[in-house]
Amino acid sequence: MSAPTAPFDPTRVAHLGGRFAPVTEEVDAVDLEVTGSLPRALDGVYLRNGPNPRFTPIGSYLYPLDGDGMVHGVWLSEGRARYRNRFVRTPAMRAEERAGHALWGGLESLITPDADEVGEDLAHSFKPLPDINVVRHAGRLLALAESDCPFKLGPDLDTLGRETFGDRLPAGITAHPKTDPVTGEMAVFCYALEPPYLTWSLLGPDGGVRRGPTAVPGADEPQMIHDMALTERYLVLVLAPAYFDLDAALSGGSLLAWRPERGTRVALIPRDGGPVRWATDEAFWVWHTVNAYDDPAGGGQVVLDYVQWPSLSLGDGDDGGSGGAGRATATAHHGLTRAVLDPAAGTVRRTQLDDSRVEFPRVDDRTLSRPHRWLAVAADSGRGLDLLPGEFDALRWYDVGGSGTSTRRWSAGDLSVGEPVFAPVPGATDAGHGYWLTFATDRTDGSSRLLILDAEDPTQGPVAQIRIPVRVPLGLHGAWLPTEE
Repeated sequence: MSAPTAPFDPTRVAHLGGRFAPVTEEVDAVDLEVTGSLPRALDGVYLRNGPNPRFTPIGSYLYPLDGDGMVHGVWLSEGRARYRNRFVRTPAMRAEERAGHALWGGLESLITPDADEVGEDLAHSFKPLPDINVVRHAGRLLALAESDCPFKLGPDLDTLGRETFGDRLPAGITAHPKTDPVTGEMAVFCYALEPPYLTWSLLGPDGGVRRGPTAVPGADEPQMIHDMALTERYLVLVLAPAYFDLDAALSGGSLLAWRPERGTRVALIPRDGGPVRWATDEAFWVWHTVNAYDDPAGGGQVVLDYVQWPSLSLGDGDDGGSGGAGRATATAHHGLTRAVLDPAAGTVRRTQLDDSRVEFPRVDDRTLSRPHRWLAVAADSGRGLDLLPGEFDALRWYDVGGSGTSTRRWSAGDLSVGEPVFAPVPGATDAGHGYWLTFATDRTDGSSRLLILDAEDPTQGPVAQIRIPVRVPLGLHGAWLPTEE
């Protein structure tokens, strides 16, 4: 096993303790305790994935990228709820379970096991980390990693194996694919440390690969890109100046270098395979997009809503609680932002919608790639609490469908909340008819629950709280999956 360059003390990593502390027990529970009234219209499962090391990490731990995947599920039907959680069991995790301890170090340590520890197939390999998101497409339930192959899960969250899409996408995809709700087509991208540094692909509604990995001209160095957006015409990728530096990492430095002098570029990639258009701007970082759409006013422009940060930082630093994004200074442009992209002129025109500390933005997924009215975020209530990066104590909703932006707020009190996910009422077509779901953890006793808020007036707080039998670590991304007919 290769050796770390410096001692690592996991007890000093904030994201391995408190509300983020990993859990190791896999639990099944039925007839969960419900406070309030569980909407009988909800029939399906809410799933959420997130970093959850199976064993005490060695070498390093870089939140939010490191950590094994654990998917938590709450099934709702006929006013009742049941819960199950399962690790995403990659071959590397199974090898560590046989050994009884961690064998791979975190991303920054580059510790890998030898053949005598894990066999020739896994020796000196990078550990898969499908710990960021979970989606369903064409009947496949996928736990997603940051630019790697996802792992397919069974209906009860058991790991079925690596998904390569019939060997058409052997390098994998990133953690935030986008599905066009009208065509059923799923758009994906993948970045790499070697050429081609950035590729994109399209999957049909049947799950087949319609367009295999296609290199993006102009992406000439390895850069980190976490999320994407989709319109009727384009894939939208924001290339911030976060560059991978393997030489620095091998000599004990940072794996990622922030180079603001390079600026931020936005790639507008035609879904029909036409020439890629670029728009350029000063440097900023984007963890998560809200949505994008072709401007209905015409002119060929693209509207992109997203959460903007002035720079990228990772780990436990005093960095704004954005799930890794840098803390905004008093003069930096940050927060919820709308950009109008002009493919012909190559320009970006940005408008700040809110400068509050927010993250994990979501819309009704039925509006993806088309104009949306409502969006929701996890937010800071402004009470000055000592919250870690990626931790929030409020939810906010923005109505961006009119001439201005209006905001609704709900403070979660003693609860730390995560990403809000929309669950529509079956048969309803408006985003106001449904419910917002999120996991929450009580900061006073560590207990967790699933919150259900009525979208018609979420400021009234949860109409139902479902008690989870184990603590759910604060995590990343999830999905509401209605029961398939």
